[in-house]
Amino acid sequence: MISIDTLTTFIGWCAVINIGILLAFLLLMSAIDKDGFLVGLSVKIFGNTKEDTLATTFQIYQQFRMLVVVFTIVPYIALRIMG
Repeated sequence: MISIDTLTTFIGWCAVINIGILLAFLLLMSAIDKDGFLVGLSVKIFGNTKEDTLATTFQIYQQFRMLVVVFTIVPYIALRIMG
């Protein structure tokens, strides 16, 4: 059986890693411009429009951000309160 302290530490490190991924993704999104290489590559590969590519990228960021909050940050706070 895992103790609450061990589980809190594990979820805390998961939250740190996920927040790092969010920040890296945010930096990548800020580096993407409408006529840039990555948008053009996505348009060629998937056949989307530039606007659809940018909207989809932002939607993916928002969904991942919510997943990080719900599945790592909230459980970490709850475990800290319990501990």
